[in-house]
Amino acid sequence: MEHRGGSKVGFYTMGVACLFLTVFFLTVVFGAQTYRKIVAGQTGNNETRALLSYLTTCMKANDTEGSVRIYQEEGISVLSIADGSSGYGLRIYQYEGSLLEDYGKLDSALNPAAAQVIGETEVFRAEEVAPDTYAVTTDEGKVLFRSRCGGSTTEVAADE
Repeated sequence: MEHRGGSKVGFYTMGVACLFLTVFFLTVVFGAQTYRKIVAGQTGNNETRALLSYLTTCMKANDTEGSVRIYQEEGISVLSIADGSSGYGLRIYQYEGSLLEDYGKLDSALNPAAAQVIGETEVFRAEEVAPDTYAVTTDEGKVLFRSRCGGSTTEVAADE
């Protein structure tokens, strides 16, 4: 009867192959975790910048003479950006923890129930810091923008 025993070389070969597979598996797992953390960080940064970028874009899209106005209505600070000379425009304000955008007649009353939610923020402060230069502050930070057309009719600096 012949006895076939495993050679030491075969065991070493299998051991090295298992070691390489284990290292490869751990590399994939750690790489996936690192990738998830990076994507979560990027998503957070994008969400943070999105609110402030949106406000800047609204201003740039409607940059006409006298289009920006900051005022108080029923204790709510409102950033109003007129849409040309039509009497309509955007009114941006904070209400119950949300930043809202209301498009309609500029002289009509605010209607938070019909407004579009832009994002979540507990802080909304808009102010004219220099002639035709405005600062808007939210939870995410502060953005400055300048009316290129000039001729602003800002009434009252808004508070939180």
